[in-house]
Amino acid sequence: MVGSLRRFLRSLGPGLITGVADDDPSGITTYSVAGARHGLALLWTAWLSWPMIAVVQLICARIGMVTGRGLAAALRRKFPRPFVLGIAVLLLATNTLNIGADLAGMGDAANMVTGLPGLLWVIVFGFVIAAGVIELHYVAFVRVLKWLTLALFAYVIDGLLVGHDWGRIVRTTFFPPLSMLHDRAIWTTVVAILGTTISPYLFFWQSSQEVEEERARGRNTVRKREHMTHFEFWLRKRDVGVGSFFSNLVMYFIILTTGLVLHEHGTTAIETSRQAAEALRPLAGSFAAALYALGIIGTGMLAIPIMSGSAAYVMAETFGWREGVNERWRGARPFYAVLTASIVVGIVLNIVGLSPIRSMLLAAIVNGLLAPVVLVAILIVAADRDLMHKQPASRSEWLAVAVTTLIMTLAAVGMVVF
Repeated sequence: MVGSLRRFLRSLGPGLITGVADDDPSGITTYSVAGARHGLALLWTAWLSWPMIAVVQLICARIGMVTGRGLAAALRRKFPRPFVLGIAVLLLATNTLNIGADLAGMGDAANMVTGLPGLLWVIVFGFVIAAGVIELHYVAFVRVLKWLTLALFAYVIDGLLVGHDWGRIVRTTFFPPLSMLHDRAIWTTVVAILGTTISPYLFFWQSSQEVEEERARGRNTVRKREHMTHFEFWLRKRDVGVGSFFSNLVMYFIILTTGLVLHEHGTTAIETSRQAAEALRPLAGSFAAALYALGIIGTGMLAIPIMSGSAAYVMAETFGWREGVNERWRGARPFYAVLTASIVVGIVLNIVGLSPIRSMLLAAIVNGLLAPVVLVAILIVAADRDLMHKQPASRSEWLAVAVTTLIMTLAAVGMVVF
């Protein structure tokens, strides 16, 4: 029994880490705002968006496993270089803004726990994360990220601590109030949730980590990495399913906690995760508030390496640089330069006083507009039998991602209209 559990945990990798990284401090803020403003009315978004996230991750994993290349490199073989470069630049810009907002959230949470200045913590966290990514070998890097996923259990524990009347909670989860159909504010929040949850940087990170997994097994050339077995894909499907489920479970409990504790006690006007944590203290107790704050720090330590790393992978694959967190600094200087620059700029944004909320909003807008474009490109690549070495996406996968693309397109339109 113990051996089977150990093998199962060891088999989890890119899918788990990519899925859980979706719950970064900016995402936590969005879910907290949703719960505080609308109570339990948006619990249904957690289970509805789960298959959307899972199928997009899965098709990106397939592209990486079959082609032996990251997503940006696969796109380069199908689309003009200026198109891929445009995506790369936008991704780098939005990731950097998100990193700045996430560092601010981590600094606020650390200040709340320790009393030391938040800006000091922003600088410390930024440099610790950059140094860790540069110095750690890929296997050690992944091991650290796996352990950091445990930080998200803080929100599950919070939800269980404050939960009551589970019959009503379950009914609201699957049968949301009909009054929401005419509430523009709720649909605006739904757009924000989708934009935060289905983020383009996750698409690129998933496929690039498939390549890193292959390299870790000694398959150092594209030819050796091409193709996949049914068993390998089955393992990744399980990996992605677990990661995306855990991510959405955490989203569910964040909305549940803030809905029960804040909304139902009249606290609806919050804009940051720190405000959510501070508001929890008098209503749910210091332990719940501390768990909430510590969860923000842990999720930031998990998500920022993935944001900075995904931008570095995309730029490297676009320009043909040597890449990978398995490489040493001397062997992949441009790759690591992009990675560290995105973190340093994120720190600088906090030093010059750029509002984290404004950074998050700008990133959400660009991500919301960029995601449908990237998803269409992914569909074209995944359906190309030659590029996919006669292992294209299945019809069900392709249709599921097409539906997700349509929903994301409508969400982008809704973001502009609302």
